[in-house]
Amino acid sequence: MSELQHQVIAKVEQCIKQANQRLNKRLTIPTVSFKQRGKIAGSARLQGWEVRFNPVLLTENPHAFLNEVVPHEVAHLVAFKLFGRVRPHGKEWKIIMADVFGVPPRTTHSFDVSSVQGNTYTYRCQCSEHQLTIRRHNKIQRGQATYQCRQCEQPLTYLAC
Repeated sequence: MSELQHQVIAKVEQCIKQANQRLNKRLTIPTVSFKQRGKIAGSARLQGWEVRFNPVLLTENPHAFLNEVVPHEVAHLVAFKLFGRVRPHGKEWKIIMADVFGVPPRTTHSFDVSSVQGNTYTYRCQCSEHQLTIRRHNKIQRGQATYQCRQCEQPLTYLAC
């Protein structure tokens, strides 16, 4: 495990301790893993009491991870423990971010994801070309989904190379 990953684990522990102090609770330290893949920086597994972080994006954005991503994911766990199932970035989560952790409640990151971006497939409608992820491309190929342009509302068709 890298030094940076140890810092993330320490930050998770700090966030839980901070939540326990401010909310007068006894929340346990969640499991921390570095298995998150793709363009997602982190995720919270509510029932499993686990947070997952993307090791590639962590290495590329260490400061933002420690100061924003870690509190963001821990706030999901805290909101779940306090309020049960709520909207992922709803008022409960926003209150925990702002009032407990003192972090602006932003819902998405703005990291450069070119290093973790997978292959894309070119599709076309009447007005433009669209780049779809392999997941969406495969769903179309299996007949499980169709997609349409948000502008012209026409179905997207694959441009095989």
